[in-house]
Amino acid sequence: MSQSSGAHDETGATESKTSAASTDATLNARVKSPKRNGSNKWIHIIIAAVAVVAVIIGVTVARNSGDTDGSAGTANTADTVTIGLKLAPVSLDIRHQSGSAIEQVLIGNVYEALLSRDSDNKVQPGLATSWDISKDGKTYTFHLNRNMNFSNGDRLDAEDVAWSINQLKERQYYNANQVASLEKAEVVDANTVKLTLSSPDSNLLWYLTGRPGLVFDKQAKYDAKTEAIGSGPYTVESFDSSSRMVLKANPKYWGTSHEAVTQNVILRFLTDDNAAVNALKSGDVDVLSPVNATLAKSLDSKTYKVSAADGSDKYVLAFNCANAKLSDKRIRQAIRYAINHKEIIASRGNVDYALGGPIPSVDPGYEDLTDLYPYDLDKAKSLMAEAGYSTDKPLKLTLTYANTYGTELGDQLRSQLAEIGVDLTIDYVEFSTWLQDVHANGDYELSLVDHAESHDFYKWTTPGYYYHYDNKEVQSLYAKALAATDDASSNDYLKQAAKIVSEDSPADWLFGYRVTVAYNRNISGFPEKLSQTVLPLWAISKAQ
Repeated sequence: MSQSSGAHDETGATESKTSAASTDATLNARVKSPKRNGSNKWIHIIIAAVAVVAVIIGVTVARNSGDTDGSAGTANTADTVTIGLKLAPVSLDIRHQSGSAIEQVLIGNVYEALLSRDSDNKVQPGLATSWDISKDGKTYTFHLNRNMNFSNGDRLDAEDVAWSINQLKERQYYNANQVASLEKAEVVDANTVKLTLSSPDSNLLWYLTGRPGLVFDKQAKYDAKTEAIGSGPYTVESFDSSSRMVLKANPKYWGTSHEAVTQNVILRFLTDDNAAVNALKSGDVDVLSPVNATLAKSLDSKTYKVSAADGSDKYVLAFNCANAKLSDKRIRQAIRYAINHKEIIASRGNVDYALGGPIPSVDPGYEDLTDLYPYDLDKAKSLMAEAGYSTDKPLKLTLTYANTYGTELGDQLRSQLAEIGVDLTIDYVEFSTWLQDVHANGDYELSLVDHAESHDFYKWTTPGYYYHYDNKEVQSLYAKALAATDDASSNDYLKQAAKIVSEDSPADWLFGYRVTVAYNRNISGFPEKLSQTVLPLWAISKAQ
């Protein structure tokens, strides 16, 4: 997502002109005796996460604590911080709704997971304080915090944890595929849960920081599309996907280390980059995440802080390996040599970083692979000539991508590839069309999308995925990485696999998207890193 974030298989869109589109988050009635007096009480999304902005859902969420209208008039009070975001979730149903936007606003704020992750993308305690792993890597025992509860007052214990995880598997809620090797969750006692796997999975702990690890109230009855009952430091006071979400400090929050510092957090969804920067300058918002890197240069450094950090977004120019033209490795290699990544990054404000392979800098197994295919027009032309093409006898190819990304990237690629004898036609389509034709059906030649999901190397080991890339050695190395019971071995296997993928050139990685954020210097506690996917807001505050 271009100055936004996005592809959870996500594909996000970015640039000042773009709103955002994304593919992964994977381009989701049991009777229970009351825990206290009284009781509160799908089809798996086939295509990965779609973060769609500007879908109007005017819903006011009924909460069990006081009222806050979330009007603009409260935005400048000391007990309220207003944050401008680019993407809006289309509903609050995190078990079914795809897209990174819903994870960004709800996980760690309203809903909590068995584990959490920090701003360096590392696994940390969450609802569980510690865990033990068996020597064979197939049994995980989690020790929970004590005296936990949901926002409605219901107790949260091992029964809720085991039920939530088993329901994820049974009903195939969103991202259930991430924990395919997880067989079952069992209650050991009120404060202990055991997970049993069919085979080791070195990604399991990280996945349990996201949707697969979220814990819901087994007893509560509520409309998950418009309401949210979680255990986090905030509750949802109101939600309108066309404009804003209002979070209110949870007065019944069980924890102390993550207790909300600020009573009210207003999330405004601002799809237009210029309007967003104007809102920051006027004081209508205190924070912008993301902010257009070029427009951010107009912000006075005495008043605002601007920073950029690596994230998991990868702008992938995919080559359909099943296509007759692109099955020729020389063509794919020539295209990679012909792309001037420095020029593309410079045109976007020189914030993003060069990425030469499928693993981003924040993920396990990352290695700088940019030297494999440096910008080299002579080598590109030579490879094209071997394949029978030149500027006098060009190869006709079509690049299909969502119009939410704007036209600049397509124009740059068409111009750069023309120099080596590639006649590139750009087919700009609606994101829904891209999802169907490219992502679901694999019907394309070249495609461009922002894959925002972290830990998503598995796509390169899945021949049925829209890349149509099938390499048995890569698949074997990835299987070894998953089965490894120590991080060093797992990372080594991932590095080997990633290098083979990059050398084979089933895609070019145009750049790794760096999220630029800007905020007034009277704001503290905003998570600057990975804010497009992890946005814990409990520590944010505004100085008077």
